[in-house]
Amino acid sequence: MLHRPIYLDCHATTPVDPRVLEAMTPYFTEYFGNPGSNLHQYGWEAEAAVKRSRESLAQTINAEPEEIVFTSGATEANNLAIKGVAEAYFDRGRHIVTVQTEHSAVLDPCRYLENLGFEITYLPVQANGLVKLDSLKAALRDDTILVSVMAANNEIGVLQPLAAIGQLCHERQIPFHTDAAQALGKIPLDVQAMNLDLMSMTAHKVYGPKGIGALYVRRRQPRVQLAPQIHGGGQERGMRSGTLYPPQIVGFAKAVELAIAEMPTEAERLASLRERLWQQLQPLSQIYLNGHPQQRLPGNLNISIEGVDGQALLLGLRSIVALSSGAACSTPKAEPSHVLRALGRSEALAYASLRFGIGRFNTIADIERIAEVVISTVNALRKAQSTPSFKWP
Repeated sequence: MLHRPIYLDCHATTPVDPRVLEAMTPYFTEYFGNPGSNLHQYGWEAEAAVKRSRESLAQTINAEPEEIVFTSGATEANNLAIKGVAEAYFDRGRHIVTVQTEHSAVLDPCRYLENLGFEITYLPVQANGLVKLDSLKAALRDDTILVSVMAANNEIGVLQPLAAIGQLCHERQIPFHTDAAQALGKIPLDVQAMNLDLMSMTAHKVYGPKGIGALYVRRRQPRVQLAPQIHGGGQERGMRSGTLYPPQIVGFAKAVELAIAEMPTEAERLASLRERLWQQLQPLSQIYLNGHPQQRLPGNLNISIEGVDGQALLLGLRSIVALSSGAACSTPKAEPSHVLRALGRSEALAYASLRFGIGRFNTIADIERIAEVVISTVNALRKAQSTPSFKWP
C-alpha cells in the first residue's frame, strides 16, 4: 500500500467525517429533488432537508433560520458581506475598517472597493497577533459603514475579542462582520452576545464537504442592509440566487452539529496535542511561536525556525507530514506570509515558518513522529548550511 504522509494541515481543509458522508448520501440518490420544485414530493423532501439544516445551523450560533444565507463557501460569504454592505450603505459613507492579518478573501474585496473610491483602514496588530481595541475605536468615523475582523486567524490561530469589538460597533451603529471560517465548530460563537451583524462560515474546515458555506445576516434590529452579488432565480430571499444543493447543505449542518456536541472534549484533546508538539520541539534552538500562546485555536501551532531555508524545510518534511507554511487558499507567491510580517517577523523567519493544523483524526503517535522528523530535518539543514562548500584551487 502506498505510504501517505500524516495529515496536519486542518486549517487548509479537513477530511469529511464518515458520519457526515452517511447523512449526505441519501440526498445524492433517493432524495435528489430541487428544493425550489414546490409542486411534487421530490421537491418537498429536498426543501424539508434544507429547512432542517438551516434551523440547525441557526440554533448553533443563536440566530434565526431566515438569517442564514447559503453560499458556496466563506470566500463568497465574505464578498457578499463586504461588497453587499458597500453597495447598500453607499449613500451613508465609504469608509471600511479591517485588519492587516485578515484572509485574502477579506483583503482582496477591500482592495477592489478601494479602486472604486472607498477608503479602507487596515489596522496593525500587536506582536501576539491581537488587534488593539483602542486603535480600532480611534479608527471609527462618522462615515464608517463596516468593520470586518476575523474570529480566528487561518495562519496563527489567534482569536480576536469579538464581543468587545462588537460592542464598540454596536454603540456607533456600525455593521460588524467576522470571517468565522476557522472558528465555527472550534470555539463557541453567539451572534447576539457578540453583537455580530454578519458572519461568514464554511463546512470544509469542520469535517464537512467543500463547496458549501453560509453568511449570517442580521434581520432583527438593528437590521443590516445588504445588496445581493449574484442575481438570477431569487433563491435565499433574493440574497443569493442559484439552485440549492441539499447534499452539501445537509452535510454542512451535520458537520457543525457533531463539532458542537464534541467541542468540550475535542478542544481539550487538541490543545493537549498542540502543547505536546511545542514542548517536544524545544530541543531545537532559535524557534519562535507565532501568535498569542493561549488565545488561539486549540489545534493551531505556528512556528518560525531560524537558520533554515523555508522551502528546503517543507521539501524535507513532505514525505512524512502534510502541512504548510501559510494560507492554502491563495495563489502561490514568492512573498512571505503577510500575517507573520504584520507580527514583526523578519522576512527570513516569515519564510521559514510551519503551520501545524492538528485535527480530529490525529493521535499522540502522529505528534511524536512529527516532532522527531522536524527536529532531524532542521538539524540536517542547519548542518548543511554551516558546512563550507568545497572549492577547487
